[in-house]
Amino acid sequence: MLRALLLVKLAAALQPVKLPDGFKAPEPKPLQIGDSEIPDLLSGAAALAVRLATGTFVLGWRPCFAEVGGVKLFGTEPGADEYALTFGPVRFRDDSSVLPAARPSKPIIVYEYESSPFCRKVREMCCLLDLEVEYRPVPGARGGAFAKELFAGGKTMVPYMRDENADVAMYESDDICQYLRETYGPAQDAYDPKALWPLTFSPFQLITSTLAAIVRGLPGGQRRPDARAGNEERKPLELWGYETSPFVRPVRETLVELTIPHVMVPCARGSPNRDRMIKEQGRFQVPFLRDPNTGAELFESAAIVDYLNDVYTE
Repeated sequence: MLRALLLVKLAAALQPVKLPDGFKAPEPKPLQIGDSEIPDLLSGAAALAVRLATGTFVLGWRPCFAEVGGVKLFGTEPGADEYALTFGPVRFRDDSSVLPAARPSKPIIVYEYESSPFCRKVREMCCLLDLEVEYRPVPGARGGAFAKELFAGGKTMVPYMRDENADVAMYESDDICQYLRETYGPAQDAYDPKALWPLTFSPFQLITSTLAAIVRGLPGGQRRPDARAGNEERKPLELWGYETSPFVRPVRETLVELTIPHVMVPCARGSPNRDRMIKEQGRFQVPFLRDPNTGAELFESAAIVDYLNDVYTE
């Protein structure tokens, strides 16, 4: 509540951000890759492979419909406003057999930065559990105005989680993951705990998450010197995507380095948020960014990065 009141006061004093002159959201171009995006895509794909695609699928993922050449193999035909992957003559739909329908009324708040292997563990768990999270970037666990809120918790370390739904706050990635799993996950007897071994086997998680960050050049360790003053006091942006997407990765890195708060709407395979996007946007494609500070809405990774650099730098 105190932060909300402070944000109202600060918003009045902040110089408003505005759309770039002549701004026009680009037309979505699914799976079209520009030459300049190839290095990002390759390094993002390498990071995904190193982590064995952890966070690509929700917990309890399962195929629930398949069709080839108009012949249904199994499952119930998806509706027009439901997500299904179409690839040539193949149509495929998936969901989760175990995730509870009830979700937190408020997003979980996590202070973190991109290249920390401990923060990555929490982000992957949130994708597995299909949890919306407001990320408040603290580059290198020291940079930006959010560091003051982090220090208020008593330690200078990330990740730091606050759950305003239950008035709970804690450090330590293992403790956070356990709390989220027990509070917002399915009953433990509803799934095989071995499915979480890339997260729970600490030596593997630490080594592979560190390698994944190195492949990407250890992003998010410092606040960019050209980041606009007051970025942390803006309304959180809304980013639709998931942890392992090589298209989402450059957007996340830019948000962290510019210390822009953002709510991640998870769209891992099997997530009902894929249906939600189709209902709202008429299509499914990530990343998708919604900026309440300017009213902008846009797809396309490179275009989103350019937009953030135009609006949130000095």
